Amino acid sequence: MVEKLIEFSLRNRFLVLLLAAGIFGWGIYSVKTSKIDAIPDLSENQVIVFTEWMGRSPQIIEDQITYPLVTNLQGLPKVKYVRANSMFGMSFIYIIFEDNIDVYWARSRVLERLNSIGNALPEGVTPTMGPDGTGVGHVLWYTLDAPGMDLGEQRAVQDWYIKFALQNVPGVSEIASFGGFQKQYQINIDPNKLTYYKLSVSDITRAVNTNNNEAGGRKFEMNDVGYIIKTTGYLKSIEEMENLAVRTQNSIPVKIKDVATVQMAGESRLGIFDYNGEGEVVGGIVVLRYGENADEAIQKVKAKMTEVSKGLPEGMKFNIVYDRGELIEESISSIKNTLIEEMIVVSLIVIAFLFHWRSAVSIIIQIPITIAASFIILNAFDISSNIMSLTGIALAIGVIVDNGIIMAENAYKHLAVRQAELNELRKGGQTDAQ
Repeated sequence: MVEKLIEFSLRNRFLVLLLAAGIFGWGIYSVKTSKIDAIPDLSENQVIVFTEWMGRSPQIIEDQITYPLVTNLQGLPKVKYVRANSMFGMSFIYIIFEDNIDVYWARSRVLERLNSIGNALPEGVTPTMGPDGTGVGHVLWYTLDAPGMDLGEQRAVQDWYIKFALQNVPGVSEIASFGGFQKQYQINIDPNKLTYYKLSVSDITRAVNTNNNEAGGRKFEMNDVGYIIKTTGYLKSIEEMENLAVRTQNSIPVKIKDVATVQMAGESRLGIFDYNGEGEVVGGIVVLRYGENADEAIQKVKAKMTEVSKGLPEGMKFNIVYDRGELIEESISSIKNTLIEEMIVVSLIVIAFLFHWRSAVSIIIQIPITIAASFIILNAFDISSNIMSLTGIALAIGVIVDNGIIMAENAYKHLAVRQAELNELRKGGQTDAQ
């Protein structure tokens, strides 16, 4: 079989060269379209389910949220195991699927099971799935540099402007905000006044809920003109909330401001984000979507940041604190230089040892063709170009050259022996003729 293949190649050299040129061109295209990252993604095929129930202890979270969810999610198909973590006010569940399962198929199975849980969870508790990213999906961190601006205002700009703009970038799964204060209305109830008026906390809650909505009416016509009736009752200011009536006693309304203090403040926090010991900052984390090109996504996010910067408040700008793009560029550049150096050194050694330029050229040509063809295989198996994969290619150059040297030396030796035999036959024929 091998002899026939070699014979066919020798008899059809133009066809072999054309095939090699086609593979090399395909390989160059694969190099340009290959996914680029600094490190290989070895994280497990997992789906994260996050549930929030603030104000409850970890034991209550474990008993009423984590345990029911884990027992219901364990029966999913193709699941290896389920991990869980309960903490104050929050529950995290990690469903690990088999490695050959598509991540979006897994997410759809988890979503179906969450929709069928029904009354297994407390009222008002809704579990949500985490982003479709991986454990190494944090490709870029940034903070907002805004001297003199309130942390609450910075967080508002991050949550209501920057986050929505950057989430539209292709390849980005989520923009996770951190730091600052999330603005909210807070009603601080005085328990003594509440007792005096014979009210309860549920009365305050009911008054706010019933007075913070909008109702629609019917349509009626007058003078051949149609009118649609609706009521607008959404709260728009602290004063409106203070003047809400909770109950009427002796024909006198008891308002919220009579039993509580209403203020605009930040949501309670369990930690802060400090940057280089210079104080608190606000920012975001760019989470890469599963299977996307990290280098391409980072470049698009940076371009989007430049566009978003035009709409930021005066004096505010982005400050990138972690950028995997720089690590990717340095890693790929280092590997490229190593490959080029190896190709040059190997070529010189081959020429020095064989001392036959045609044989040396035939061996040296194999190196770029083989490296280009290896990227075809990488793309076929959806493997990114990273430190590990490119280093493997660099180590394989020696094997590629060894095979070429062995084949060239073997062919050269057989041709030399055959040439010697022919020379002897010629000398014998000349002697007989004389």
